[in-house]
Amino acid sequence: MNVNNMERMLPGEWPREATPVNYRHPIAWDSEFEPLSVPDLFERGVCLAGTRKIADFYGRRTSYVDMREEARKVAAALQRAGVGKGDRVGLYLPNVPVYLAAYYGTMIAGATVVNFSPLYTVEELAAQVEDSGVKILFTIDSVALLPTAREVLDCSALETLVVKGLADMLPRLKSALLRIVGRNQLAEIPSGDSRVVPYDRFVAGCGQPDPVDIDPENDIALLIYTGGTTGRPKGAMLSHQNMTVNARQTLRVDVHRGERDIMLGVLPLFHVFANVVVLNRTVLDGGMIVMLPRFDARQTLKALARVRATSFPAVPTMFQALLDHPDIAKTNFDSLRVCISGGAPLPLPLKRRFEQRTGAHIVEGYGLTESGIVSTNPFDGWDSEKPGTIGQPLPGTRVRLLDKEDPTRLAPAGEPGELAVKGPQTMKGYWNRPEGGTVFQDGYLRTGDVATIDADGFVTIVDRIKDMISVGGFKVFPSHIEEIILSRPTIREALVIGVPHDYLGEIPKAYVTLAEGAEEDEATLRDWINTHVGKHERVRAVEIRDELPKTMIGKLDRKALRAELAAESEEPVA
Repeated sequence: MNVNNMERMLPGEWPREATPVNYRHPIAWDSEFEPLSVPDLFERGVCLAGTRKIADFYGRRTSYVDMREEARKVAAALQRAGVGKGDRVGLYLPNVPVYLAAYYGTMIAGATVVNFSPLYTVEELAAQVEDSGVKILFTIDSVALLPTAREVLDCSALETLVVKGLADMLPRLKSALLRIVGRNQLAEIPSGDSRVVPYDRFVAGCGQPDPVDIDPENDIALLIYTGGTTGRPKGAMLSHQNMTVNARQTLRVDVHRGERDIMLGVLPLFHVFANVVVLNRTVLDGGMIVMLPRFDARQTLKALARVRATSFPAVPTMFQALLDHPDIAKTNFDSLRVCISGGAPLPLPLKRRFEQRTGAHIVEGYGLTESGIVSTNPFDGWDSEKPGTIGQPLPGTRVRLLDKEDPTRLAPAGEPGELAVKGPQTMKGYWNRPEGGTVFQDGYLRTGDVATIDADGFVTIVDRIKDMISVGGFKVFPSHIEEIILSRPTIREALVIGVPHDYLGEIPKAYVTLAEGAEEDEATLRDWINTHVGKHERVRAVEIRDELPKTMIGKLDRKALRAELAAESEEPVA
């Protein structure tokens, strides 16, 4: 029987009926979402909130109406610079207020936002700038970002850097302290390079933007790069409708009780999790985002108490770090309503400890760069959720299990299979990668994760097909690190796998063989690797071996290496 004709007959997919009776989210699964662009979503938030605050940055707050005006300035400035519909504009930014202006302003101008991680090396950023065709890049004058961006300006087709001063976004006293005491954290904006333009000069005197007709279903709002199954970066194309549907899906499954959200925004906005949940979902509902450029347990606890945050999306290592910090003993969590966990599996003991300590409910969910948020547990309390699962699919989202060996078939009844998802939030495809269609099977996006689905539609991730290493929620691709290692003439072969780490969950470790006659020191090689990869990709150690395991046809065998190490760890101690 053809797989297409089996859609409602076989187990291992959900839902099987048009209106599942066991759906626990407070909205019908078959709810419809009208076409909506991201600028229109932003405008709805402005109309709802008006002069209320959209962002808090270390105590300096910006209203919705003021942020709309700033975003329109960015849009007009981009149009004045020749940016039109469909052009790509890069954001190489941490969580700072200018991110909001540049993000919404770019889309108001009709262009596509390309998110770049602040953790990228020059090589990684340059490669993605070239692939996406970005000509204008927004960044800040941080020593961690501006020097890298300037190198990319010199070695790529990038034409203009727009640089916002970090101190300009802070409250007056903090701004003065940063300029005086913390000036070593700031990089000087060069005055003699016309390609590097201060942000205030870029938007000055530009008036209002010209209106742009946006097709929400087909126009691309956002490119986010992901390594995919091969480790080669690919830009997931997310339409305006993909983004706004996902914001509406996640907002409608929440149980709000009518209160305004104060969202603690420490998850990086360049990541799809934060882009949907922290940014667009909060703005659509007229809430306030408390922006922190990086995670620090003490600063996060301090911010939570200062603003009386109601929501805190995070990865599991963040919850653990807060529990481990001594300041948790003096932090008042009375305002905290819900925490949302994603990016990596949430250990049940950690969930229970954090909930008992704070009184807040942790809701575990699941998503991908290519599909945004796919599923969550119910928000309405402990009685409705199923701990250890990633919850039920969001409204309009279908899931099925594919055979792990033959993805053209459904998984055998009662067996785990590769999770595949289909919904209005699923990407249009990969940028400049026509071959990216192979990631879809019968219209379903293959996730590379092995899962089960119970009778109520709750999904449990039990394994993963991909070789990705999850470092504190950041996805690391071994093949990328291996490519860098193999560029060193002394190295003959390399395999990188994830090894357990108490705090980050796992961390890369490299295993290598040397070229004939070559000599290397393991510690020296480790340090060399770590200067050529992103911070989240740094290897814990390097082990030099005489040989690495191989398959019968001579390919390096990552699976056999893992099995060998697992067997060693189980050997009894003499």
